[in-house]
Amino acid sequence: MTSVTLSTGLERLSINCRSFFLMCKPRVTALIVFTALIGMFLATPEAPPLGLVLAATIGIALTSGAAAAFNCLIEQKIDAVMARTRARPLPTGQVGSIQTAVFATVVGLMGLAILYQYVNPLTMWLTFGTFVGYAVIYTIFLKPATPLNIVIGGASGAMPPILGWAALTNTVSPDSLILFLIIFAWTPPHFWALALYRRNEYAKSGLPMLPVTHGEEFTRLHILLYTIILVAVTLMPMGTGMCGVIYLVSVLVLDAIFMGYAIQIYRRYSDELAKRTFRFSIIYLTLLFAVLLLDHYLKFPL
Repeated sequence: MTSVTLSTGLERLSINCRSFFLMCKPRVTALIVFTALIGMFLATPEAPPLGLVLAATIGIALTSGAAAAFNCLIEQKIDAVMARTRARPLPTGQVGSIQTAVFATVVGLMGLAILYQYVNPLTMWLTFGTFVGYAVIYTIFLKPATPLNIVIGGASGAMPPILGWAALTNTVSPDSLILFLIIFAWTPPHFWALALYRRNEYAKSGLPMLPVTHGEEFTRLHILLYTIILVAVTLMPMGTGMCGVIYLVSVLVLDAIFMGYAIQIYRRYSDELAKRTFRFSIIYLTLLFAVLLLDHYLKFPL
């Protein structure tokens, strides 16, 4: 009897741990941590101190995961009516609201404490501001209120390179702001591609996403326009001398592919094309930041 009880308890613990992990949105958090890491490496000409990198990475990851969990807590009713999110732990009852609130609070405070104690106060406060921007300003106020939620709220998602840079230098430099602008400009075409092929779900949820409030054609046009802005912003590192030939060649190829997707969406839309565009946008950002790192250490000046 004791063995059965122990087995059941361990199984439930495993389910709860997995549920809390999923509420931290590990894929999103991984991309956030990756871009923050690139910011750390770009901030110094040499390899950054391993201990500082580990502390900053753990602190940013924990705080990001906590913000994602709060997002799940606040949006659990919306998640329950959308096919993309209805299997999340809160809508399915795998964990409760109070458990989630306690988990997110503890994890978030741990992350901020690590940043304050082992990195620097500036990074902690910037990370805290990012947390508030996403979990409170974006999730509670912007997302349900305006179709520009993605544009304005994208500032929080664009912060990781600044956090990484600040962790190494205790400053916010112009180059780190350029990295911020790249992600900021990337966010609208990335999310609007998703919103296009999920427009019926967003309409059902009541969220004022751009395809719901202004229609498919208007959204397609704005994906194209924001992709043009993105292309312009991704060339800015060349103007400051941050990057060399490797980045220039690579970003021109990546921009050409992304622009091709944006033009196709505008001219001959299909849900399948929007899905491919959304998937490529993630690959695009990952490769762009990877190339930034490669160029940093193997720089061939123009």
